[in-house]
Order: sequence, then structure tokens, then C-alpha cells
Amino acid sequence: MTHEIKYSYDVIVVGAGPAGYVAAIRCAQLGMKTACVDRWINEQGKSSLGGTCLNVGCIPSKALLESSEHFEQIENHIHGHGISVSDVKIDVKKMIKRKDQIVQKLTGGIAALFKANSIDAIHGHAKLHDNKQIEVIPPEGESYWIDAEDIILAPGSSPIDINIAPVDEERILDSTGALDLTEIPKTMGIIGAGVIGLELGSVWRRLGSEVILLEAQECFLPMLDNQVAKDALKQFKKQGLDIRLHARVTSTERKDKVVTVNYQDAKGDHQIDVDHLVVAVGRKPNTDNLFDPDSNLLLDERGFIHVDDDCQTNLPGVYAIGDAVRGPMLAHKGSEEGVVVAELIAGMTGVEVNYDLIPSVIYTSPEIAWVGKSEQALKAMGKKYKVGRFPFAASGRALAMGDSTGQVKIFADDETDVILGVHIIGHNASELIAEAVVAMEFSSSAEDLARIMHAHPTLSEALHEAALAVDKRAIHIMN
Repeated sequence: MTHEIKYSYDVIVVGAGPAGYVAAIRCAQLGMKTACVDRWINEQGKSSLGGTCLNVGCIPSKALLESSEHFEQIENHIHGHGISVSDVKIDVKKMIKRKDQIVQKLTGGIAALFKANSIDAIHGHAKLHDNKQIEVIPPEGESYWIDAEDIILAPGSSPIDINIAPVDEERILDSTGALDLTEIPKTMGIIGAGVIGLELGSVWRRLGSEVILLEAQECFLPMLDNQVAKDALKQFKKQGLDIRLHARVTSTERKDKVVTVNYQDAKGDHQIDVDHLVVAVGRKPNTDNLFDPDSNLLLDERGFIHVDDDCQTNLPGVYAIGDAVRGPMLAHKGSEEGVVVAELIAGMTGVEVNYDLIPSVIYTSPEIAWVGKSEQALKAMGKKYKVGRFPFAASGRALAMGDSTGQVKIFADDETDVILGVHIIGHNASELIAEAVVAMEFSSSAEDLARIMHAHPTLSEALHEAALAVDKRAIHIMN
């Protein structure tokens, strides 16, 4: 069906999160007339680019993690440096205000980049119809139609709701609500001990909350190397996070300012009362009402948009990227897909996303980062491999910093010595993992990494020593 088209473009991007806004900017750089349609409305009732990541996800959570980490260091660890501090206090409202200012600066920056690249930022809900026509439904006023030669769908994701714990954003919160508390809860329950649950739990535990995480799985952080996961669990429990595994929540009930949570584990039925309950059980793709049935867009059984290796949907000229397609829900994964799709539309060749080398990070303390295979995955594959480990307890820089927990673990092919995976738990693991990604992107061997000179004293020397340890020739630990 053909509609009256108000505007026509070379490319229309749906969604202005890390996948969408990056795709739009790259399309504009390549000379395409580009529009980006986004429906996000901030607390002030205004449009705000950047999607979940900038508005209520990656950026605000890291701002709170940073603030709470400073408080933790000053309150509990700074005395070890010979510094005396008394009567340490945290102004939670000011902390939240700082977080909001960072969000405002970054989302405003995206708007400035759109303007600089002559990208039309259209505020409203976008709905795909046949013939690559987009219906734009603005917050106010009548809908209208735009079209383009190519469409890039980047609708993002949202927190999963569960019937047993209906979110009211007062006492039962999702991840968004947990970032906006203006008072420190005495007790906080969290359903889910994954990345989001651990990061949010860390923020409020550092500020004084008793935090209980209920995780249905028996295995803690199963995507991690088992040894690193065990190390992480030990550190988190030592910090005071009450992590209860194989704990399946069966029901919740809110009574005034208290939430009662009932759960089951191997020992039977249990009940806890908390001031706030956070639901952090994962995210789902935002594909509801994204398209009209007449478009014939194909989804998989979980609601993700079906795409091929080039992020092409079943519809010619319609692509999908980011959280709404297969692969990990990570901002940097979506951004890379956005660049690649823009370049494919422009006719460039030889561009692709290496899905085997997407780094993952948990921004707790210690940080956890990994890329490539874990030891249990290599065993399941029947792969012959070598292992090199180096503890930060033997790092001069880590000791000088006063944070020597954790380790670097490297796996290399037993025959070719090519690096197969790197797992890091420790201070600044989020930054250190980049060296491993670069090395693996160029198919480096452990020997290559071992022969690269690293500055001394640095945390990165731990990677160097772990690479040496692969062949039992580390210098600063016994092999």
C-alpha cells in the first residue's frame, strides 16, 4: 500500500541508541541523506538521543559506580595510605544530580553531532510498513510518512518484566528505577545476579545498604571462565554482597514500604523483607509495534529480528542492528554493526563484525573482562590448549595502588600457540582487555604477546607475564 510521503531519504535509521546514532553518523559521513527517528522522552518530557545506554544504562550506572567507589575508598581504604579522614558522608541527591548532568552532556553531544552531520533527528515512534515506508507517530499531532532507499532498524531493548514481581518504580524497581533512588535503602533485594544485578548491587552496598541477590541459576556468571567466576564470587561475598544461588523467587508482596519476597532453594522455602526490590533478570528486544504485518518482517521465536551475517533482514534494503538482533546485548557490538551496515549500504566491501572477538565487561570492583573462549568452553570443544596465569598480587603497580586482587588468565592453542581467550579480574580490567582484543584480532600467539615490551610498572605487565606463563617462563612468579 502506498501512502503520501512527506520526506524521502537515502537512509532512515530507527532508534538513536549506540547502534542507531553511530549508523546514522557513518551514513551521513558517506554522503547519504540520513534521518534518525527516535521516541525517547526523558524525565523533563523532552526528546533525548542516546537510547538506553546514555539515558538509563551504561553511562548513568558507571557514573554511580564511580561515585560509590570513591565513597568506599575514602571510608574504608584510604587510611592504608596514611590519610586520615573522619565523618565521611554521601549526599545521594547530589550524586544523582551529577549522574544526570553527565547524561545531559552526552545526549546533548549526540544532538550536536547530528546537526554537524546534517542528520534529521525526528522525534516520534517509527513503524515499518511495506515498500520501505516508515510511519512516524509523534508524541503530539497526526502521524505522517517518510521513506528511504535503505532502512536500518535499531530499536534497542528494555528490561524484562516478570509477573511475580510487577514493577511499580516505587518499591519494586527495574534497572532504570534503581538508578534514581535519592535515599539509601536499609535493605535491597535484587532478582538476578548477572551483570546488571551485580553493578547495581555494588552501588548501593558501598553506600551502606544490605544487598541480597537471588539468582535462580546454580552456577555464578556461567559465561565467565569458571576459575575467574569463583574468584569473583569470593570477592563479592567478602565485600558484603549476599549472593544466594539456585534461589528461585516464587512470589512477592508489597505492604506499604516493605516488599516481602518468597523464594525456594535446595534447603526449602524462604522469605525476606526488603525496602526495595530490583528486578534484573535480563532484557528483551523492542520489537513490539515496530512494524506492520504488511511489511512481512521476520522475527525469531524470541522476538529478535532475523538477520544474516551482514545484518540484512529478510526484506531487501532493510537492515537490523544492536540489541534487537542475535548476539550479546552490548553497546559496542551494536555500534560496530552500525558502522559496518552503513559501509555496506555505501557499496564498500570487506567490512564485517568479528563476533568471536566481542569483549565483555562487568564494572564491579574488581572489574571483570573477557574475550574469546573460556576454559570450560575449550574443554567442551575438545580443544587442546595451554594456560598462562598471573596474579595481580605479584604486580608492583597493583600493590602500589593498594588493589592487588584478581588475575589474568590466557588460553593458547597447544599446537599453534594462537591466543584463544583472555579473562581478567582486577583493577582496570575494562581497559586491559583491549590489548587482548587487538592481539587476537591479528591472530597473535602467546609468544607474540610475551615478546611485546610493556612499560614498568604497569598493570598491563600482568598480560605480559600471563603470556610468558603459557610456556612456563613467567619471570615474577614461580612456574
